[in-house]
Amino acid sequence: MRGNGAPQIATYPVMEDEMIVADVMSKVVVSVMPGHSIWHAAKIMLAHKVSGLPVIDGDGHLAGVLTEGDLMRRVEFGLGEPSRWTQTNSPEGAARDFVRARSWRVSDVMSAPAVVIEEKASLTDAADLLSTRNIKRLPVVRGGVVVGVISRADLLRVIASGAPDQIADGDDALWMSAETRLREASNLFAELPEVTVIDGIVHLWGTVRSEAERDAARVAVEGIEGVNGVQDHLTVRQTAA
Repeated sequence: MRGNGAPQIATYPVMEDEMIVADVMSKVVVSVMPGHSIWHAAKIMLAHKVSGLPVIDGDGHLAGVLTEGDLMRRVEFGLGEPSRWTQTNSPEGAARDFVRARSWRVSDVMSAPAVVIEEKASLTDAADLLSTRNIKRLPVVRGGVVVGVISRADLLRVIASGAPDQIADGDDALWMSAETRLREASNLFAELPEVTVIDGIVHLWGTVRSEAERDAARVAVEGIEGVNGVQDHLTVRQTAA
């Protein structure tokens, strides 16, 4: 077990109308107890397709969290030699690593104290914790009691279910696309051609250095879906003989 003490509870102010953790968390909490075996815990993770489990003691309190990462440096994987799995040079650290690599008890292998978040915290803060702590799942608490779990997948579902921002349509959309295409090819031009769009027709204005640049400008915009044609008003700059 790493560390000790009470769970590290993240509390943050929430703006009005901002989504909170309770809105998207999973309310089905799959957990294990400190005295369970790690083999039992691993089977639960696989059966429920989760990357971690809250560890809850007999009084209902959160004792820690057992994650996939906690189970990676095990003798079952052939990491039995101290030089292969010891993560510290101190005698105490080496002994702790020995226990974590070989013990069958969840309490010896779990991470503690657990990092948790309150159900009324914002999704912004949940995402920040998941990212900065490099973890995939957070136990959600209410008054110190685990009431749910929020994961990276839950936040991805929020993104997937959201409506995309409204984008311009018609000539405005074609103008934006043409500007983007020309900027992507800006290394070809001394000066970017100017663009106007009228009734689906793209008009190109300005000065280019050669016929090749003129063709490049036309090709850059004529393939845009919805363009009805390209009118070339470009002038080729005359060079001194």
